[in-house]
Amino acid sequence: MELQSFHNHALWRDPAFSADDCSLSISGTTFLIIAYSVVLAVGLIGNSCLVFVITQHKEMRNVTNILIVNLSCSDILMCIVCLPVTIIYTLMDHWILGSALCKLTPFVQCVSISVSIFSLVLIAFERYQLIVHPTGWKPTVAQSYLAVGVTWVVACLISVPFFSYHVLTLPFQNLSLPFPISDQLICMEVWPSLAVRRAYTTSMVVFQYFLPILLIMVCYLHIYFRLRRRKEMVERSGNSTQRKHKSATRINIMLTAIVVAFALSWMPLNIFNTIFDWNHEALPTCSHNMIFSFCHLAAMASTCVNPIIYGFLNSNFQKQLKSTILRCRCWTVSERYESVPLSTVTEVTKGTMFSNGSWMSMFQEREQLFLA
Repeated sequence: MELQSFHNHALWRDPAFSADDCSLSISGTTFLIIAYSVVLAVGLIGNSCLVFVITQHKEMRNVTNILIVNLSCSDILMCIVCLPVTIIYTLMDHWILGSALCKLTPFVQCVSISVSIFSLVLIAFERYQLIVHPTGWKPTVAQSYLAVGVTWVVACLISVPFFSYHVLTLPFQNLSLPFPISDQLICMEVWPSLAVRRAYTTSMVVFQYFLPILLIMVCYLHIYFRLRRRKEMVERSGNSTQRKHKSATRINIMLTAIVVAFALSWMPLNIFNTIFDWNHEALPTCSHNMIFSFCHLAAMASTCVNPIIYGFLNSNFQKQLKSTILRCRCWTVSERYESVPLSTVTEVTKGTMFSNGSWMSMFQEREQLFLA
């Protein structure tokens, strides 16, 4: 059986190197602890605010926002369970959290990643359907709740091996070595065989990262080309229609930015794990843990992507958050909200079936709706 250290697919250290030679420097360890702590704080606070604001305002409960909340909930779960464990493990360099967390932490991390990418795929499909096929089937709020439930069930099922194959053990316990070894427990993966581990981890990289990103790219490329073809029609319309079109375009840019940031955040760790699975000799022995730590930190930074991009690029969310905070402090706030429906582009598409005056009045009827 092949042993593998807990959340990093890390090789146990080569016996030829001492622990002092291979361990991170004090400055490196300090940087990682501070960086992980910042990611934990930003991810937890930012995503919690996003979930709170959307759930507190009924007018914001549309299909896209429900999926955004699902994405944030998966990030919150990652922040609560995985990041504190990572900080402790980085600081202690051995496992002190017991067998339950040894199994639960990698399981939760895999579930969270799966739910996040599934949510991004569903958002892309919903945008594609609304913009490219506006007269066809459109998902309802009830269907979006069903989709959320399915994503969590599927994510839990495909993550079961991480729960099953993680155990607390002593390093090198099955080897006869001529030098003393540590008696401190570590959390390691014990797979039935190398082939089984490679088959599972490779399939996870394909179906949890590369295939979803490809599907999302196809959807947004179709959306981009469709919007570009409509540009001349919108430019001939009134200023109000142009403003709504620009706002809807900004929303699509925001959603695309979330996907791009997620893909870039997880790319280093997926590359690292793929190299480890198929040619771990290519990784430098003593700097292995350091390389992994920075790849893992980049991946964990994805928990901050949703609230940062959604907050900075969505003026309505900022106003709703400010209004909620002031309301909690018993202040009275009266603001005029910008009406920017996520489905505005759909209405522009349908405008090809009406005269300018008809679909201009249709926009005005939706003027009072607030959609992120």
